[in-house]
Amino acid sequence: MKKILTLLTFGVLCGCTPQNTSSTLALTPVGYESLAGWGQEDFTSLMPLLRSDCRRLSQLPPETVLGGSESIPYGRHVSDWSNACAALASATDGRTYLETWFQPYQATDDAFYTGYFEPQIAASLTRGGEYQVPVYGRPRNLVRAKATNGQMVNGRWVNGQFAPYYDRAAIDGGALDGQGLEIAWLKSPVDLFFLQIQGSGRLILPDGGQVRVSYDGRNGQAYVPLGRVLVQDGELPADGVSMDSIRNWLEAHPDRMMSVMERNPNYVFFRRDDGDLAQGPKGAFGMPLTAGRSVAVDRSMVPFAMPLWVETKLPYGAAQPVSWDHLVFAQDIGTDIKGAGRADLFTGWGATAQSVAGNLHAHGRMILFLPRQPADSPPGSGAQ
Repeated sequence: MKKILTLLTFGVLCGCTPQNTSSTLALTPVGYESLAGWGQEDFTSLMPLLRSDCRRLSQLPPETVLGGSESIPYGRHVSDWSNACAALASATDGRTYLETWFQPYQATDDAFYTGYFEPQIAASLTRGGEYQVPVYGRPRNLVRAKATNGQMVNGRWVNGQFAPYYDRAAIDGGALDGQGLEIAWLKSPVDLFFLQIQGSGRLILPDGGQVRVSYDGRNGQAYVPLGRVLVQDGELPADGVSMDSIRNWLEAHPDRMMSVMERNPNYVFFRRDDGDLAQGPKGAFGMPLTAGRSVAVDRSMVPFAMPLWVETKLPYGAAQPVSWDHLVFAQDIGTDIKGAGRADLFTGWGATAQSVAGNLHAHGRMILFLPRQPADSPPGSGAQ
């Protein structure tokens, strides 16, 4: 899903900087007895997820770097997982398996958690009636090239010169007209804006059918948080920025909504995704995301496939946030997820998922589960 790049999170919407954005990861080993709610976890449901992670790892060369800070002693390379994944083949009890083959390390007791979800949006595959807002596929002239600083950037070739790609205002103004790039049509430019923030979504067609569209590139322009714009303009209070407050403001100001949205020049393109709609969209690790079990992380801090124990609070409706202590898996990334102790929880799709994701901005504790190596596996683990 992320290659997703821009998330519907508190940080992306308001441009806020969470307290814990450290660029270093200091790990402290802890015991399982210190994990709040560990004994109440649903270990049976974790086994298929662990096996899916191992299947994905088996598809990669052993030397593949999964990411992660250099302070992580093991788990950064596919080969580091070989023993734990081999033991999983004969494991029957999830709790015993995890306690045998993973060592918990506290990353921080001041992690910052946000959420993202897969929106459901009314759409049509043909233009007509109220469906007048195009969802564009990736333009053929959008290319990547190496900048003078060595980084890869998106842009286009103009008379032999590499130039920035069209920004949001230019695209809204018709820069892509006539190229046949439209893959669907929406009712509202606000719906398109929030679809682009999420990077993936389910289009609900007039006949009740569903089609998923997934991220397929961006124009390369900088992302400007709309919440920050509205706070700077005095339209929203700094403590009143949320998905709902931004959407409500845009819909209440139809004469200004386009000009405000165009102050974020970033633009996302999509492709039709015929994957299984019973599952979530694929994350950057190449696996379908699982609601309440998949998180986006800063890959320079936390490797793909890494299990994380999360202790935080989730908002459900109008009630006070409730404690939420569960094991999740690093399977996605996001532009705004930077630094140690940052994670974005995939909440699924539907009204509840949208509400939780839009209101989740909570601190908590983060524990990394590093796969043990044979030399430090507990007695009786069967390590050779």
